[in-house]
Amino acid sequence: MTPDPGSAEPLRRRAESLRQPREEESGNLAIDDAAARIWPALEEELPGDVVRESSRADLAKAINRIATKALGEDMEAYNLLERRALVTKLLNDLLTAAAPKAPETSEPDSVVEALFGRDDTAPKAESDKKAGQFNATAVRNEVMPVLLERIDSGAAVALPRDELARQIGEIVGEILKEQQIQLNLLEQKELVSLLLDEMLGLGPLEVLLADDSVTDILVNGPKQVYVERKGKLELTDVKFRDNAQLLNIANRIVSRIGRRIDESSPLVDARLEDGSRVNIIIPPLALDGATISIRKFAKKSITLDVMTRQVNLSRNMADVLRIAARCRLNVLISGGTGSGKTTLLNALSQMIDVGERIVTIEDAAELQLQQPHVVRLETRPPNLEGTGEITIRDLLKNSLRMRPDRIILGEIRGSEALDMLQAMNTGHEGSMCTIHANNPREALTRLENMVGLAGIKLSSLALRTQIASAIDLVVQVSRMRDGVRRIVKIMEVIGIEGDVVTTQDLFTYEFEGEDPEGRLLGRFESSGLRPHFSAKAEYFGLDRQLMESMQ
Repeated sequence: MTPDPGSAEPLRRRAESLRQPREEESGNLAIDDAAARIWPALEEELPGDVVRESSRADLAKAINRIATKALGEDMEAYNLLERRALVTKLLNDLLTAAAPKAPETSEPDSVVEALFGRDDTAPKAESDKKAGQFNATAVRNEVMPVLLERIDSGAAVALPRDELARQIGEIVGEILKEQQIQLNLLEQKELVSLLLDEMLGLGPLEVLLADDSVTDILVNGPKQVYVERKGKLELTDVKFRDNAQLLNIANRIVSRIGRRIDESSPLVDARLEDGSRVNIIIPPLALDGATISIRKFAKKSITLDVMTRQVNLSRNMADVLRIAARCRLNVLISGGTGSGKTTLLNALSQMIDVGERIVTIEDAAELQLQQPHVVRLETRPPNLEGTGEITIRDLLKNSLRMRPDRIILGEIRGSEALDMLQAMNTGHEGSMCTIHANNPREALTRLENMVGLAGIKLSSLALRTQIASAIDLVVQVSRMRDGVRRIVKIMEVIGIEGDVVTTQDLFTYEFEGEDPEGRLLGRFESSGLRPHFSAKAEYFGLDRQLMESMQ
């Protein structure tokens, strides 16, 4: 059981003393003598065929039981470190004797540690740390079913985390004692933390959510979890027990925001409490088990200055984008999945005056606007009867009645493109939105195609005239093959000639090669042209700074 504060220090000293080998009884000879006394009982109870068919964990438990019985009171003379050494030796000897068909899945020491805890007196290599984490997970899987039988889960989730941790700690102590699993205080604390994550948090994903270097978490079924670090994907050793645990975590995510996921609604967009964006798709659509994709919420606000230091864009490009935002240009941010569109949108939004009323519209709210006057709107999926759905288009139409100075649309995906163009053309200057496209020209084409989904018949000329008058700037972002996200083009929409939308490039990224470490080399090149919006910049008193930035 977890000790009260008054008994914590004596118990800590006792635990440390158990870890120290005694001079008069430690040493290989004492262990060898004990092993020789136990070996006949082992041979009798654990013949070769039993050893070959048993897991290492089961063998370690059996050896511990047989050794305790064979040595009797003499077993009490060994401390925890010496018991581990004894069981490890016997386990190695047994496996050597059954060598022709011995399993080779894990090291004997790791399963012994699940019984006795880690050897804190030995230096810990990186591989040892990983093994310790694996064992904590294995012990959690043994303890969790017993724990759930002894507590009221409904009452438990209503308790504050600290109080629940204290009560669970006491029960876990009892369970470990009953199952003869010996862990030190640090290991018990880690075990309780894992159990709390399982009950209150997102289980195995909590450690990845706490890692600031991770930007994306991609769960492909219960046994495969990838993360993205510095723009590169890597496989982790995080696993779920089974698909049932993974589905339980998925349901916990969506239920917190009033959504559901089941066979009738097998895919959903959601968000975590910290604002991280989540997409979930489950069987039968996901063939290999539930799939969860998490785009983590950036704890630190990314500004244009930060992006400049990270070489996502040049100083002059950042200055032009600042001027564009302050001059209330309508900006369309284009790019592929994971290219940094929302990050750039957040950075640009910081240039908006604090006195303006801003309405944001998203499928899953993830924008991080810092202004005081922000109204955040989020779509709603249909209910069980298939009714009650509120789409982006519904919210966009309603937002026009809310007296917004600017409208920021998380992403244009369909017929709402028409309403966004109309908003930009009817006094809501300075609005911003994102779209999936591979280059600025394609972004305008996709925008045109999406307007067609609204079911309103317009000629190509009328439609392109609307686009040319609504969009001032298209900013193309890309995640390049070295993992770095860069703004590769800033294109200005000038007007329309005939039925062709005319544009001019203000900045482009010119690729030049790569360094020995695989990082791409290039430069952000200004076209040197006078921007079409320089007249508007002059109105805001920013024309001189604009022309200096274009040099």
